[in-house]
Amino acid sequence: MGNGISYVVPKFQRDYSWTEDEWDDLWQDILETCQNRKEPAHYMGYLVLQSADNKNFDIIDGQQRLTTLSVLILAVLRNLQILQSKGIEPEKNRKREEQLRNTYIGYLDPVTLISKSKLQLNKHNDSFFQNYLVPLQGIPQRGLNYSEKLIKNAFEWFSERLRKDVSGNNGAELARFVDSVADKLFFTVITVTDELNAFKVFETLNARGVRLSATDLLKNYLFSVANHENPHETEMNKIEERWEKITNKLGSESFPDFLRVYWNSRNRLVRKTDLFKTIKTTVRNKEGVFSLIRELDENSDLYTALRNPDDELWTKDQKEYIKQLKMFSVRQPYSLLIIAYKLLSTDDFTSLLRACTIASFRYNVICGLHTGEQEKIYNDMAFKLANNETKLIDDIIPRLKSVYPEDPVFCTAFAEKELNTAAARNKKVVRYILFSLEKHLSKNDYELESDKYNIEHILPESPGVEWADYNENTDERYIHRLGNYTLITQKENRDAGNKGYSDKRRIYEKSIFMITRKIAEDNLSWDKDRIASRQRTMSKWAASVWRLA
Repeated sequence: MGNGISYVVPKFQRDYSWTEDEWDDLWQDILETCQNRKEPAHYMGYLVLQSADNKNFDIIDGQQRLTTLSVLILAVLRNLQILQSKGIEPEKNRKREEQLRNTYIGYLDPVTLISKSKLQLNKHNDSFFQNYLVPLQGIPQRGLNYSEKLIKNAFEWFSERLRKDVSGNNGAELARFVDSVADKLFFTVITVTDELNAFKVFETLNARGVRLSATDLLKNYLFSVANHENPHETEMNKIEERWEKITNKLGSESFPDFLRVYWNSRNRLVRKTDLFKTIKTTVRNKEGVFSLIRELDENSDLYTALRNPDDELWTKDQKEYIKQLKMFSVRQPYSLLIIAYKLLSTDDFTSLLRACTIASFRYNVICGLHTGEQEKIYNDMAFKLANNETKLIDDIIPRLKSVYPEDPVFCTAFAEKELNTAAARNKKVVRYILFSLEKHLSKNDYELESDKYNIEHILPESPGVEWADYNENTDERYIHRLGNYTLITQKENRDAGNKGYSDKRRIYEKSIFMITRKIAEDNLSWDKDRIASRQRTMSKWAASVWRLA
């Protein structure tokens, strides 16, 4: 901020949103670094800027931090003004105020009090920032929008912290504090020349665990395109309301995923890394922008429903299939399901949803096959639906055969499958598998999530002396094989504990679950060979349960 460069928050960037939690985090880091000197420097993270001339920079990511630091400097200036009004070194503190303002905030015309600020905020925040906060003149207490109130509150909060923790009545100490902040807070700065390069940076950094908002970048591009044609302010306000409605509903982190699902439900498959480039190439005028945002608004409820089995949108059967997809952590069918929901009858959509869960169980959960090929198949079906090449469920479901491992492949994978139930997702999947197989054997339909029933490790996770033949070097991996799991009631689970197999077998003989009684009927002893044998048998049952007609 002190090197002659000006920074601009793009007009349609999100509003200022930091609250006391973020202010206090920053303040404590500053005190530890600049006051208590426990840390030699403090890292502020990535700053992504866009510039064509290396003098004027748009802030693509980092506006919350830069805005807050500017507000902090303005709070220092206010405290220097207060010292002057109290007659404390008035001339020295006036010079300090002037020097710090010119260095970090910008030039303020002494006659008009109009600022040439080093930082410009977005369209909702800049007027308040330039007209009231930068000149430190008559800051209003009422009539502010939410983000303007946050900026005003930040200014007042830092002003108070400075008085308590830094300055007292010492202007020199305030000036030293600012110099220390400028010297010891540092960013990693990434500068790009256009939106496409910025989007690639976002994708790369997000892939490395650095959370940036590609959503804001896309919004800036779309709204800039629309604004270029000088639309009426009412039009822009309405379209911005729609955008905020969508992002509030989805959250900024899931918006890019939704956008890609929507796009791939109507167009040829676009990879994540190419999405922004494709949209930028396709959406080039106001009409295209408004049309895209309307479509996103209309489809956002359906997307959120696909991630929520309890959404009122679904029938009873559909809820179960949506719940299964969520349990499997499978989203590849979403592009097909979004367009199918709009174009197919309720019964046909339910049939398709069932087929997707069966294919996903075989392909993803048991066989663990590559999802890239799977995504192509779903996109191809979605594209054909969207472009009226087919509307018959009997044409669509057979195409799932490409992502439906046939029985020999499926049974082989099932017979070797291990799932450690220490992981919550695995525990749900194992319960689902066992209850589904139980229904296949006994025709009884139990409540899957009931606390009355437990998963039993036949060979216990911590075998006692009763398991004298247990060899942890060769047998341990069999503990989490599907063939070593069964269902029992809570009481039976307490009775069985870590007992030897002969004691457990007597409990299994009386179980309400057929899948458990069959263990006692078919096995006089229990070891890794019996586990493998039972799992091969279970794989044949599974091939009948999870089958496309």
